[in-house]
Amino acid sequence: MAEHFLPIRRRSIQRLARDQWGSGSSVWAADDRRVPDVDQITVAEDVAPPQHIRDVLELAVGKTVCVRTRRYVMEGRPVMLSASYLPQQLVDGSPITQADTGPGGIYARLADLGHAPARFREEIRVHMPSADEAARLAIPADRSVIKLARTARDAAGRAVEINEMTMDSAAYVLDYEFEA
Repeated sequence: MAEHFLPIRRRSIQRLARDQWGSGSSVWAADDRRVPDVDQITVAEDVAPPQHIRDVLELAVGKTVCVRTRRYVMEGRPVMLSASYLPQQLVDGSPITQADTGPGGIYARLADLGHAPARFREEIRVHMPSADEAARLAIPADRSVIKLARTARDAAGRAVEINEMTMDSAAYVLDYEFEA
């Protein structure tokens, strides 16, 4: 990997503000002047979710999810793998089921559906990568990855999206700034 790569400063508080995605801007615009490319994207509908996703989304047995997976690349370097899980019944037939969701991304489209994110929760852990994660991120198997799980809830408290991210730990600085 290039030694001159400047880590991405991920500003979680600012990037998830409604005036960011609500204005049609990408959440990435809050991080720094660089915007990554998505070089791999898949959208799968009617997927049976893993149990931990089913539990958080409070889905009854037999209910399915739409899964959006992406690989983000910055300056030719893979930096993050991301999988968003959304209740299929909620997003069925919407632009969320398309590769390009339009301005503002998933959160703006959830707002169009009457389920704008009103609250986010992020849980951060650090792990050693699986062989697949190391290969997809093009990192050594002994470099840790940041596992960030974000749950978006609408004003009624319903979980409308879970995004599980796997980040190259050498590519990120997690920056949290907020009022006391």
